[in-house]
Amino acid sequence: MGKPVPLTDSAIEERLLELPGWSRVGDEITRSFGIRYHGGVAMIVHVADIERLIGHHADIDLRWGRVRFGITTHDAGHKLTEADFDLAARIDQIAAAHGATSSA
Repeated sequence: MGKPVPLTDSAIEERLLELPGWSRVGDEITRSFGIRYHGGVAMIVHVADIERLIGHHADIDLRWGRVRFGITTHDAGHKLTEADFDLAARIDQIAAAHGATSSA
């Protein structure tokens, strides 16, 4: 497997249109979800299981009533790649399954 290829700015903008709720902050995409604390813990465990299977991981910040995910590809020099958007879409599905809501 080769080194991941960073996406262009225009490709990143296109991919973000497909993932409402996610935003770009520098070379990372982020999204926060509103969820009760223990539900957030369960959601994080579910996300971690998927991350282990696909070999790609988000930075996760758990607070009372909120979980924030930040994703970038470390192996691509902390740039955004297709793997980041794939993980974001998977996180959206998991969040929906856990009843999480969009959070600012």
